[in-house]
Amino acid sequence: MTGPEPLPRLCVKHLRGADRAVVAFPAARTAWVLLVGPHDDDPGRDLYEALYELAGVRPRLAEKRTKPPCCEDAAPPVSDSDLVDDLVARARSLTKSRRRTG
Repeated sequence: MTGPEPLPRLCVKHLRGADRAVVAFPAARTAWVLLVGPHDDDPGRDLYEALYELAGVRPRLAEKRTKPPCCEDAAPPVSDSDLVDDLVARARSLTKSRRRTG
């Protein structure tokens, strides 16, 4: 994905219809599916909004989201285990805080 770190180290794969999967590759033969969901106009359901919250970053408004070569049969970007561990920890923290406020 384009945008600030860690987005360039993640790939978004189109599934069926509006569904997308965000994938990290910590090793050549290892893939972590981080998020699966729709690309939706509703910010409460949109996969990209969830990803930006999870990663703690947001691309600039003028920056167009593009598909880097990793998404088109080139070698995937490397996402080290520390990045995956950090995203998982952030996801758990976000889930806990939503349970307390929900």
